[in-house]
Amino acid sequence: MARTIKHLLVHGRVQGVGFRAWAQDTADRLGVEGWVRNRRGGEVEMVVAGSVQAVTAMAEACRQGPSFARVACVEERDAQEGELRVRGEERGFAGLPTI
Repeated sequence: MARTIKHLLVHGRVQGVGFRAWAQDTADRLGVEGWVRNRRGGEVEMVVAGSVQAVTAMAEACRQGPSFARVACVEERDAQEGELRVRGEERGFAGLPTI
């Protein structure tokens, strides 16, 4: 099974609406690993790794987000293994502090 890693930057009304908790729940359901955090500029940033199908599903889900979010756009680019490991060598999907 092919593995892919994507960096997602979600713009819009995405902070203060439960986006990070929603992202963690969605990632767990889809079986992807990675992390999510708020950015001081108002965006939500995440790195997601897993099967191409699961990562694509996560990116698509982020275009909607949780019910109170208003996603304007999602910037998506390929990422490297080093970006996935910002939080150490844990597996799973983690919430990180705001940067």
